[in-house]
Amino acid sequence: MGLFWGNKKETPATTTSAAPAAASTSAPANAKYPESSSGSTSEKSNPTPNTSDASSKASSSNNKKGKKSSKEKQLIKQTIPFSEPPSDVHPPKEKPINKEQKEKYTTVLKHFQDPKLTIALTEHNQHKHIADAERKPLTEDEKAWLTRECILRYLRATKWVVKDAIDRIEGTIAWRREFGIDHQLDDSKNIVTPELISPEGETGKEVVLGFDNDARPCLYLKPGRQNTKNSFRQVQHLVFMLERVIDFMPSGQDSLALLIDFKQHPEIAANVATSKIPPLGVGKQVLHILQTHYPERLGKALLTNMPFLARTFMKLIYPFIDPLTREKLVFDADFSNFVRAEQLDKDFNGLVDFQYDHAVYHPKVCQMAHDFRQHYMDRYYKFGGGVGLSELDLRGVGDELTVPIGLQPDDDVEAWKAKVASEKETEKETEKSGSLIPEAKDEDVKGLTKQTEELKVSAQ
Repeated sequence: MGLFWGNKKETPATTTSAAPAAASTSAPANAKYPESSSGSTSEKSNPTPNTSDASSKASSSNNKKGKKSSKEKQLIKQTIPFSEPPSDVHPPKEKPINKEQKEKYTTVLKHFQDPKLTIALTEHNQHKHIADAERKPLTEDEKAWLTRECILRYLRATKWVVKDAIDRIEGTIAWRREFGIDHQLDDSKNIVTPELISPEGETGKEVVLGFDNDARPCLYLKPGRQNTKNSFRQVQHLVFMLERVIDFMPSGQDSLALLIDFKQHPEIAANVATSKIPPLGVGKQVLHILQTHYPERLGKALLTNMPFLARTFMKLIYPFIDPLTREKLVFDADFSNFVRAEQLDKDFNGLVDFQYDHAVYHPKVCQMAHDFRQHYMDRYYKFGGGVGLSELDLRGVGDELTVPIGLQPDDDVEAWKAKVASEKETEKETEKSGSLIPEAKDEDVKGLTKQTEELKVSAQ
């Protein structure tokens, strides 16, 4: 599937470097995607050297063989995902928000901290505010999902309109419950499980592997490896893999990179009758899920080897892709410009000799992702739990909380700690002074009660 997402109803940025020349007049007026394939990226990056005679050709051939042999020695054989980015690759520094944005953030945070808050069990019932719909308060798993960064993503996606951000977050929580991905550690309570989607992954059409130059975990989508007929389970598989690539995000990074390769694999297509492209209705359904429930998650989407049918599908789906997401699409991309060689599959000029074996990869990626979530939840409870903890701390390794609930990374944490310590000391002093007042003994209370009753009788 050609799948892309970001914010909904955003004003497009003025950028043209990532998009190729405009399409034909039958395409949307603002469409910027190529009309024809320009060959594989390996051909672009490794041109054949010019030679003038047989001797130089032979010499060149020998040199090429020697270089190839040398490169083969450098290849990194890999059958499972990398667990972290290289030590010298770091996420970009977070951009601070202004005073007004901090106030809006605090408003949203307090809304979801309300212990009386309840949310419907389906997206429809939540949005339509069905009066008699079943509703439940937030679970600890949902509070752990509702991080500082999560609230900021929805605020940015709604252009900092507080009510819209609250509605969108509540809708997503209801959708996650309905879709069946709302439990962090107990897969038996989810609908979308490793066992359910396992048949979809048998050919390696969606793979988590490596990190880009900004420490974003990479999710490869390979439509040419499609092995099943169109069904809702394909959508479940995509959502499952999105959740897994999110698990791999390092502290400080909350977006991912999509590497989409449309290369055809006839050996797979020959074994199953699959659709060349998904129906438009399925494409729109997927876009709704991604743009509504995963806002601000897409950092970059790189596409290569696009055949005619894929371009046709892009023309159909393009009007439904929000403008800011379009700016993140790079067509006929050379993946090696965005992902360093030791993190990139050799099929795209990288040094990773990745061999997909479903029996090895699938259980391992699920186990690694579960271990990351266990680490995340352990730290959630370590730091006291609650809505608004930072992913910097939940995905981090330090023993100290670096971004307390309600604060931002650029706030004065030490001043906040001093204030909290002072308030606790005041509370202790208040309790201490209160304890100096002698407590009434039971017999004194009983005697006073008896005297009161006697006075009542005499008055009568």
